[in-house]
Amino acid sequence: MEGFLNIEKSLDELELRKDMSAVDFGCGSGNWVLPLAKRLEHGKVFAIDILEQPLSALKSKAQTENLLNVETICSNIEKENGSKLEMASVNLVLITNLLFECEDKKIVFEEAKRVLKDRGKVLVVDWRKDALFGPESGRVSVEEIKKIARGAGLKIDKEFVAGKYHYGLVFEKE
Repeated sequence: MEGFLNIEKSLDELELRKDMSAVDFGCGSGNWVLPLAKRLEHGKVFAIDILEQPLSALKSKAQTENLLNVETICSNIEKENGSKLEMASVNLVLITNLLFECEDKKIVFEEAKRVLKDRGKVLVVDWRKDALFGPESGRVSVEEIKKIARGAGLKIDKEFVAGKYHYGLVFEKE
């Protein structure tokens, strides 16, 4: 679908280096993980989801594409220390098409901040409130996300259009 959501273009909004480490909160079957792992060929990508089945599919896809820098973790990021990652262990956190499903968005951002290294980035891509397509409930406005992120100690770095139905935000750990 033309203009639906451009993952590659969204990743271009970040200043990625091949040796960075990243984590995708709520990765599903890896739509963001695989392109990110290709770009971070000397780094590491942690893929976290609450469900084992999509993680299993992601493992298979990563093996098929010979992406050895992907590690899957079955966990709930809406819990304290939910990512199971060490404090200040990654350069980048992806929160994509997830927030509309989360009950406790604040703890998701607090966990993102906890695992980020200094000057690390958080990429948020989610459904626009006015999109004519997508989930009917749970959508969160850009202003609401900025407020939650600010409360967690993250500052806005940039805003961009991620596709016809999605907004993109990049935050930085202060």
